[in-house]
Amino acid sequence: MQLKIYNSLTGEKEIFKPILEGNVGMYVCGPTVYSNVHLGNVRTFLSFDFIYRSLMHLGYKVRYVRNITDAGHLTDDGDVNNDRFVKQTRLEKLEPMEIVQKYTVDFHKVLQLFNLLPPNIEPTATGHIVEQIELTQKLIQKGFAYESNGSVYFDVLEYNKRGLNYGELSKRNIEELFANTRDLDGQGEKKNPQDFALWKKASPAHIMRWNSPWGEGFPGWHLECTAMSTKYLGETFDIHGGGMDLKFPHHECEIAQGKACNGAEPVHYWMHANMLTMNSQRMSKSTGNYILPMQLVTGENDFFEKPFHPSIVRFCFLQAHYRSVLDISNDAMLASEKGFIRLMEAIKVLNDITPNDEKQSPFRLDEWKNKAYDALTDDFNSPVLIAHLFEAVKYIFALKDGKETVSTKDLEELKSVLNAFVFDVLGLQTIEENNNEKLDQTLKVLIELRNQARKSKNFELSDQIRDKLLAEGIELKDGRDGTSYVLN
Repeated sequence: MQLKIYNSLTGEKEIFKPILEGNVGMYVCGPTVYSNVHLGNVRTFLSFDFIYRSLMHLGYKVRYVRNITDAGHLTDDGDVNNDRFVKQTRLEKLEPMEIVQKYTVDFHKVLQLFNLLPPNIEPTATGHIVEQIELTQKLIQKGFAYESNGSVYFDVLEYNKRGLNYGELSKRNIEELFANTRDLDGQGEKKNPQDFALWKKASPAHIMRWNSPWGEGFPGWHLECTAMSTKYLGETFDIHGGGMDLKFPHHECEIAQGKACNGAEPVHYWMHANMLTMNSQRMSKSTGNYILPMQLVTGENDFFEKPFHPSIVRFCFLQAHYRSVLDISNDAMLASEKGFIRLMEAIKVLNDITPNDEKQSPFRLDEWKNKAYDALTDDFNSPVLIAHLFEAVKYIFALKDGKETVSTKDLEELKSVLNAFVFDVLGLQTIEENNNEKLDQTLKVLIELRNQARKSKNFELSDQIRDKLLAEGIELKDGRDGTSYVLN
């Protein structure tokens, strides 16, 4: 089996050749923890969880690094009031690190609910300020960056003058970038409008700030990932992943920083997960076409007729290739639920099948197994893999009805392979076995959301959560040690 990966840098599927045989270094851009993780984020992280699981199943030893961005950054207009952390601290009347802790906990809870494996290393941006300053100094020394009024910028024009190619990942032409880029956040400090910040001088109103050789300031967004990925995976590593929306400018800037600093391609394979839509429309808070992960699981929304178990949501997401746009709707979720239930029923049925060593079946197990692995190694093609799993499901129900036979050897092999694909690779969980644990996790998240609503004096939402749970036979009890629940 040869693993092929679609490389966003070359635009082609390539045979995967790790830097160190049998080992994989993989970095995935993590969340900016200033608000609740949204469903599109879950789709991206779930895609790379599947890729992580697949690599391990194929025998690779993987070092998976996924960062937490916990430092505020200016948006394109350069206004400190549009720093997401600053806005959220004012809105919730909390310190920046309280915001960070609150939404980092939320992020971990949601990913645990959908059965995502934790990364091997989860570095934070604020925990690597020293490395980011050192990287900035190195870029200045090499002539790829310059200081201006307490801020430091990467010189894109100088980068291209030296025969390098800013725009190679996103396939953007440097002349077009020059023509279409406005100097919004540089406010006249930059040599060229398209130069990006490595370090920004902190205004008096900016809360998050650190000392540096250029005065008090904070790191640029693109700099963080270069500093953290190279620290834990080396100057050149195997795979860098993230959402399609990060290709430009974030990943483009990471490539430029890495090549300018170390003189080599920082990443061999760039991978990008595509976007999530709902009811064939882009998810957006402004349009109201928007839903949080917990709202899909609890049913507290206006888009879906019922709650859907996290494993069903996960199964739905994996029925689209990670590079394809995934659209969710009520009908799509109901169809996924039906398919998920049938798949789990087949696994149960398989445990009760009696083998027959005297009669040979026309079902060729080795051929089926090879097709399944061909799908897995063809750029992690989860929908084709799932289609092959349902070929086995059809065979299993034929065994149940006495229309097919299976030998003792093939029965054990089928059980082993099917369970490995369903539980280890796809990361699905049976609803029955995990119902109590998942119910407890779900209720803890709802209790935390209610507590947040009460702290924000949103008593209408707080009472709504309590009353709707009570209507479902779950009574919340507030006490000195916190809130507990009783199932009635």
